[in-house]
Formats: sequence, C-alpha cells, structure tokens
Amino acid sequence: FSEPAGGSDLAALRTRAERDGSDWIINGQKIWTSGADNADWIFCLVRTDFDAPKHNGITFILFDMETPGVSVRPIKLISGLSPFCETFFEDVRVPRKNVVYNVNEGWTVAKRLLQYERTSIGGGGGPGGPRTKSLADLAADYMGRDNDGKLADKALRSDIVVQSMNDRAFGLTVRRNQEESKSTKAPSFVSSMFKYYGTEQNKNRYELMLKAMGTQMLGWEGDGFNGNELAQTRGWLRTKANSIEGGTSEVQLNIIAKRVLGLPD
Repeated sequence: FSEPAGGSDLAALRTRAERDGSDWIINGQKIWTSGADNADWIFCLVRTDFDAPKHNGITFILFDMETPGVSVRPIKLISGLSPFCETFFEDVRVPRKNVVYNVNEGWTVAKRLLQYERTSIGGGGGPGGPRTKSLADLAADYMGRDNDGKLADKALRSDIVVQSMNDRAFGLTVRRNQEESKSTKAPSFVSSMFKYYGTEQNKNRYELMLKAMGTQMLGWEGDGFNGNELAQTRGWLRTKANSIEGGTSEVQLNIIAKRVLGLPD
C-alpha cells in the first residue's frame, strides 16, 4: 500500500505498471512493507491509469519477491526491531494473469483487505498478544500493596480498573459483532472503530505500565534492567505505531464518520 510520498493517502500511490505484451512492467517504491525481507510473494497496488481519479486506475497484482528488479531494505524502528522494509521495483516483469479482480479496480480489493487488517490490529482487547500477568499485578510488583492486598497507589488503581472495564466491554463488543457478521463472514467499515479503539486501549495500557514501573521501563540495555523490563520498554515504543499502521487514527475517525455514522462530508 504505502509509498514515501503518499503518507496516509494510500490512493495517491505512484508506483506504475505498464503493459508489455502478456506482462506488466512495474516501476516505483513502497515503504512499511511488513516482512518484505522474509517474504516469498508480495501484493502490490500499482497505478495502471494515470488519467483516472486517484481511487480509480489502481490495479491489485501479485508477484514473486525473487523477480529480477525487486530489492528490499529493512527499516529500523525506535523499538529496535525491523519488521518493516522499503521495497523497490525497477522494470519488474509480472505476468498479466497475476492481477487480482479487474484491471483498474484494485482499490475495491484493497479496501476489503484493509478491513481485515484493521480488525486484526484492533483485536478483541487491544493489540499486543497474550499477557502472562495482569496490569494490576505487574503494577503491584513495583509499587507494592496496602494492608488489604490492593495496589498501594489509589489513583493508579482507579485508572487500571477503568482500563480493565474498557478492555472487557471492548472484547464483548467485538464478540457481538462477530456473531452478527456470521452471515457475511467478512468485516465491514465497523473494523475502523475496532482498530481505533483497540489501538488506543493498547497505548493506554503501556502508559499505565510506565507509571507503575517508572524508570525501570525506560531501560535499553545494561545490568540495571531484567529481560522483562527491557521487553516492556520496546513494547511501549512499539505501541506508538499502532495508531499509524493500517491507517492512522485520523483516517479511521473519518471512515467512522462517513461510512458508519453517515455524517455529511
């Protein structure tokens, strides 16, 4: 999807594909390509009609990453990881039969694929994977408990209760939507709501962890930090990308306003 000059406007892509007999010749650049350095194949949105409005004239095509002319460069993030890459295409020859759906109608495929991605990022209780310890227990490890066995810091304890209640309510809302969507078996524009709320919940969870752990969650290396603390530091930094990947929070709010609530432009 993403290109350096496109920002959050995915439909402004410039990577072009031109017909040459039974092939397409692709030239351009993508950025934030997840796992490109380990991928066997890539799906690519390319501009096949530069005279059409930006959401039209886009084609969705698949091709092998070993195809001559494809090169990849990993991007190191502030978390220290490199799950994303820059991907370059120079006269990449791809068979015309590799087009998914119809030529110049790739945005239709892209929108549905983004709905799946946003549902995945949002998750049922915010992204971040399985948790081995509750937020309250983790906070108590660093801030201690009072005589009743509760987290000693009352203000933080209240914030954690609100976070837990919101997580629970969000998870139940996702489950209800899954039940209601069984007939279609596909996500809808509501996925933007899940993506927006889920990522905000996950970011807030790590901010609460930071309040509890203090400087022990700001380590990068050295003997003063254990493995879990170093992992939490990187996890906290990683959450900053949650509100960007899959479409920024601002993009999601626009989609919710237009497609879910039906508000006027």
